[in-house]
Amino acid sequence: MDFNLWEFIVENLEASGVIGGYVSISMIGFALISFASREKFRRKDLIGPKWAQPIIGALLGVVPGCGGTIVAASMYKNGNLTFGGLFAAFITTLGEGSFVLLGASDEADVAANLTAFAVVSLVGLVVGIIIGYVADGIGIKFSKVERLEITPEKHLSIPEENSAARNFIDNIGFYLIMAIALFLAPGSIMALWGGSIEAIEDLTVWVAVALTVISIVYYFIYRFILKEDCHLGHNDDLRSTLLHSIEDITMVITYVFIGLFAANFIIDVVIGAEAFEVWMRKSGFIVVTLAALIGATPGCGGMIAVAVAFITIGDFPMAALIAASIATSGDGIFPLLAQNKKDAIIITVSGLGIALVVGYATLAVGI
Repeated sequence: MDFNLWEFIVENLEASGVIGGYVSISMIGFALISFASREKFRRKDLIGPKWAQPIIGALLGVVPGCGGTIVAASMYKNGNLTFGGLFAAFITTLGEGSFVLLGASDEADVAANLTAFAVVSLVGLVVGIIIGYVADGIGIKFSKVERLEITPEKHLSIPEENSAARNFIDNIGFYLIMAIALFLAPGSIMALWGGSIEAIEDLTVWVAVALTVISIVYYFIYRFILKEDCHLGHNDDLRSTLLHSIEDITMVITYVFIGLFAANFIIDVVIGAEAFEVWMRKSGFIVVTLAALIGATPGCGGMIAVAVAFITIGDFPMAALIAASIATSGDGIFPLLAQNKKDAIIITVSGLGIALVVGYATLAVGI
């Protein structure tokens, strides 16, 4: 097998950037909605009646992408959503795997992908609501989370040698990513129905690659050079709200690239695509188990890999896709881990157990 590392890297950069186009639409949209509703979110009371919390959480989770779970995690931290609502959101979400099923891949028929998306989302919605009511019914309460803020004084205390990094985060990188997201938005929306803008297809490829590269640089600068974390600070004005959404977008794209690179390298290089396909066909029980375990890995890479396997491998069981979708927490798990590791671990471990039960049950009934 001839393996071209450069082509492999570029292909994964492009794929991550394409997904990043959908991520940008989702997260910037949620950021604008959150800004418009900021006064309501600041109140320390539930959004809607307590009995409706699992339904609200499940509806947030079913929105394509990770924006819904990120918003749910923020609402939970602020006391606007119960644990049952939070859990329902994470069970229901498909993460960025939803965009693969919605037609981000040209490797499968769009109608068939939409059918799979509808089935998986419906099962996840029902399971998420039920589990959400169970969690609230047994009385799992909010965990105490310290709300952190970056004050103007803290900003001013940043060492002088990091001024260039600060300028990149607050200005150059911010505007570059906003501009690229705006450029990719029409094509990303059209791709949901299998369309494209043929006149700029070649340019779009390199813009998608650029989005991934800039996002990785942006994420590593603010996370490891400036040593900041996402979701710190305040959203008192529109620019700071959009700046936080850009931080979320770059984090998601970075982890999507890492997940795609690792999954594709293991499948295509270490195991081999043909051997992997034969292995996955052997036993539905094994496939469901592996899909759930892969889906439960932090981030969206695992779910994306399972979604790609579903649309490219014949006879790949729907039950395995359902198991992975319930097990995955998407990239919304990262802000939750930053806020409260205990709740994130409970959701990840419990979600995996529920995913296995539902996956085996749907396999038994022939879904």
